[in-house]
Amino acid sequence: MKGYAGKLLRVNLSDGKVSKEEIPDSTQRDFLGGRGFAIKLLWDEVKHIDPLSEKNKIIFSTGPLSGQLLPSSGKMVIASKSPLTGGYGDGNIGTMASVHLRKAGYDVVVVEGKSEKPCTLLIEDENVKMVESSELWGKDTFEAQDLLEKKHGKNSGILLIGPGGENLIPISTVMSQRGRAGGRPGMGAVMGSKHLKAIVIKGTGNISNFDDSRLRELGKKGHEEIKAKENLDFWMRQGTMQAFDWCNENGCLPTYNFKEGVFEFSKEMDGYILEKLHVGRKGCPMCSMQCGHVIKDSEDRQAELDYENVGMLGPNIGLKSLPHVALLNRMADEWGLDTISLGSGIGFLMEASERGLIKEKIGWGDFEAARTLVQEIGKGEGTGALVSKGVKAASEAIGRGSHRWAMHVKGLEISAYNCHGCPGMALSFGTSPIGASHKDAWIIAWEISTDRFSYNKEKVQKLIEFQRIRGGFFESATVCRLPWVEVSFGLHWYPEYLEAITGNRMTWEDLYQIGDRIYNLIRAYWKREIPHFGRTWDYPPDRWFEDPHSQGKMKGVKIDREKYEEMLSYYYELRGWDENGIPLKETLDRLGLKEVSKEMMG
Repeated sequence: MKGYAGKLLRVNLSDGKVSKEEIPDSTQRDFLGGRGFAIKLLWDEVKHIDPLSEKNKIIFSTGPLSGQLLPSSGKMVIASKSPLTGGYGDGNIGTMASVHLRKAGYDVVVVEGKSEKPCTLLIEDENVKMVESSELWGKDTFEAQDLLEKKHGKNSGILLIGPGGENLIPISTVMSQRGRAGGRPGMGAVMGSKHLKAIVIKGTGNISNFDDSRLRELGKKGHEEIKAKENLDFWMRQGTMQAFDWCNENGCLPTYNFKEGVFEFSKEMDGYILEKLHVGRKGCPMCSMQCGHVIKDSEDRQAELDYENVGMLGPNIGLKSLPHVALLNRMADEWGLDTISLGSGIGFLMEASERGLIKEKIGWGDFEAARTLVQEIGKGEGTGALVSKGVKAASEAIGRGSHRWAMHVKGLEISAYNCHGCPGMALSFGTSPIGASHKDAWIIAWEISTDRFSYNKEKVQKLIEFQRIRGGFFESATVCRLPWVEVSFGLHWYPEYLEAITGNRMTWEDLYQIGDRIYNLIRAYWKREIPHFGRTWDYPPDRWFEDPHSQGKMKGVKIDREKYEEMLSYYYELRGWDENGIPLKETLDRLGLKEVSKEMMG
């Protein structure tokens, strides 16, 4: 099919074997790319294994829009069986590696096995080899990036892990370009388990599209539309940090381990403070609206910030200084640790200390303690070891009711939106296919602007629509969702792009069906890998049901458990799943997943 290389590169690190395989047209048609390719491969090839064993596989997957001259198209998906959750795990990352992989003639890289010594996988068009990299092992991601760039060129596509991944910390990510991160559910640990320090990609070819001239024209017009958007100026000044003040005003800022929705020091660290401290911007390839805003941290070094890491490493742990938050964020990037899970883990420890459940005294807003904890978590040592495997594991270890305020779903820590007063967003976190991630259905703004406290069917329908677009299409195309989300870039562009790329005319209904196919296969994967998986895995933490806010305009607010259950049941009905949240045979069959239904029912 045009627009795809149609090639999968498979590398076995145990024996050094490299193979290049055809990707069937049916897979391209039915799963689109990115996340779709990843779950298809994991379903077919990764069954009932330890995520940190050499039998696991890590997948680097692009889509038909990846690497094209289109708005914000420099993305790829990194996926594997998750060492943090035990189920399907993935994350997207903006990186030159995506562009180079397409130019090298591959849509997907599958890495399996385990190298005897630390290594780098070097992909230069047809030439693929493993290079021993013991000298890089132990170096942080910034140091290693510098050394690899000196050796292979600054324009190379580089994916790598830090000491967190090397130490098999389940909240470790894959990093690129000194601040780009992807793979929250422990993709860095999977690379570390394989002794794979880095992948370097250098491609020199071209992507073969159906109508290149038409695609160039559409790409140019798309960029022009974004540049003409009325709200682009404010976006360029604050990026995702514009959400900080908005969340505080609406009582959904994660504060003191999600106990509260407002932060008394919010005006000391919001998007307007970011503007004053601003020294630069960073973005992914082909991006015309960069989201990475750079300030000087408290050590006078540059650090990249966005809303999620500020929310989780700021108010969630009671820290009120943006330069201090920036330093913690830079450390996390150097160690290759997910900032959302890191902030949640530190907040968990602070609350555990406050409640006397651990002997260490760690007060809210204690910057020096937080700084020490980042290193301890990255090493899996000291007090930080308790949360280095995630807050779910930490709560199971200390017990005494701590599960009530361990802020996760399916083992993945909740990103920076407190949902005491947002039942639709709570359901979004509950039903996200990787755990509590906002990327699949950021419904909170729509919810607050309509009927915030309702539990109605329209809200559930809107949630599924957003999942189909965000988690189904954007994660598989693979392209950034922010132009659509933040500056209202028209969704109508994307079928036009796909037609110029592939020659196939697709409607949004066609793309919705692909999204549904992907979501159902991911759901089946969870059930196959975790036999007791079911309805209770879609519940947000008890805190949102039982501990109402005590401050702000949301004082006294919490989610109604019985009404949440009703929403969840309706969600299952719309999805074609049973009351335990498992896809029905007729649903799988209708979506062309008959072999999956046979395995599930057999």
